[in-house]
Amino acid sequence: MRDIVYSFQVSLDGYIEDASGSITFASPDAELHQYFNDYEKAFDTHVYGRRLYEMMHYWETADQEDEPIIIEYAKTWQALEKVVFSQTLTAVEGNARLATRPLAEELAALKQAPGKQIAIGGATLAAEAIRLDLVDCYHVVIYPVLLGGGKRMFPLFEQSLSLQLVDQQTFASGCIALTYERIRTNSL
Repeated sequence: MRDIVYSFQVSLDGYIEDASGSITFASPDAELHQYFNDYEKAFDTHVYGRRLYEMMHYWETADQEDEPIIIEYAKTWQALEKVVFSQTLTAVEGNARLATRPLAEELAALKQAPGKQIAIGGATLAAEAIRLDLVDCYHVVIYPVLLGGGKRMFPLFEQSLSLQLVDQQTFASGCIALTYERIRTNSL
C-alpha cells in the first residue's frame, strides 16, 4: 500500500508562510533545489488544496525557463497526477483532476492503487488528513529563519502523534530536511 506524505518547507518556528502570506523565505539554492528535484521522483501523485494547487500551477510552464534545474523540476511535476480539492474551482489544467469524493474516500482509493508515494499539500487539507489519521510520513525542510507569525504547518491537535525519524540531511545553506514516519500502536 502506498504511503501518504505531508511535506512542506517551513521556518524554524514552524510557519509555511509569513504573516503577509509570503513564502519568499523558502527560496532554495542550487543544492537544495536539486534535493527537491530528486525527492519529487519518489512520488507519482500530489493531493492539493486549492491555494497550493494555484501556487504550484507555475510549474505547468516552467519548463520554458532557461535554468536546467528549473526545467528538470517542472518536467517531473508536470508528469505527476494531481488531485485538487476545491469548492470554487470548476476546472484544472495539465495532469490534474478535481476530487469528486470526500478526502478519506479519495485517499483510500489512491492508497489502494498501484504506484509510488502520495504527497498531500496545503495546510488546511493536510490538517484534515492528519485529524483522520491518514498521513503516514512527515517531511519538513526547515529554513534557518524565524518568521514570528503566519500560517503554521501543523494544526493544533487534540492528541499527540508519535513519530520516528527515518531520514535527515543538512545543507550548506543551513537548511535541514527531516523525514518522520508515524508510529502506529495497536490498542487492545
